[in-house]
Amino acid sequence: MKKASVTMLMVCALTLSACQPPAVDPMKVEILVLDTEQQKHSYAIGASMGQIIESKIANQKEVGVEYDQNLLVKGFIAALQGQSQLEKKEIQSINRFVERLVQEKKAALKALMGEENKALGLAFLSNNAKRAVVIVTDSGLQYEVLKKGEGSKPKATDTVKVHYLGTLLDGTEFDSSYSRNKPASFPLNRVIKGWTEGVQLMNTGAKYKFYVPSDLAYGGRSTGEITGHSTLIFEVELLEIIHKGKPATREPEF
Repeated sequence: MKKASVTMLMVCALTLSACQPPAVDPMKVEILVLDTEQQKHSYAIGASMGQIIESKIANQKEVGVEYDQNLLVKGFIAALQGQSQLEKKEIQSINRFVERLVQEKKAALKALMGEENKALGLAFLSNNAKRAVVIVTDSGLQYEVLKKGEGSKPKATDTVKVHYLGTLLDGTEFDSSYSRNKPASFPLNRVIKGWTEGVQLMNTGAKYKFYVPSDLAYGGRSTGEITGHSTLIFEVELLEIIHKGKPATREPEF
């Protein structure tokens, strides 16, 4: 009798379990039919909010700040219905704390990466300077001549037309006029110091390879693929001096 009772309880439990609706995954994406303008408008509002939140999550995840996605969705739904468990001031206080935490972590990571970039750059330039084909200037700029030119040399005040390829030490390409199939033109005194100095060494028609220390490039600033204190490598082809500028009448005040 006892054995039959246990068996009956197990059957009942299994039956109840089978009757329970499956757990709903709040992160599951459904393919919806959006026929009317109202439907599209409604979906677009939700999607735009989702994009903002996704961007914020990705930004903070970079520095190790993680979220519980289920609670995030529940908090969103509760606030949408005016039933948030947290008061407005508490939410603002928590968000400000997290933003400060993320900024501090990002600053620490940036400083660490900068120090690593400095060390890598110094080691690379030290070894590179030992190569017979490499010339080192007084500023620390290094270059090698890939092709000699026959034309005149530009001055810092001139506007030049060049083709170029820029890479990081690991070979990552961050910019290239060759890829765009369009040469670049610019006043030589409005680019990074390494370019201003280096291109003046070239005769028109020449092609040089420059190894630019970070203090002659972007320093501690980051831009695109370039992180702070990165040593940069450029292959530059001087195509033309398209405008000869007038020399400055006095030294700049900065």
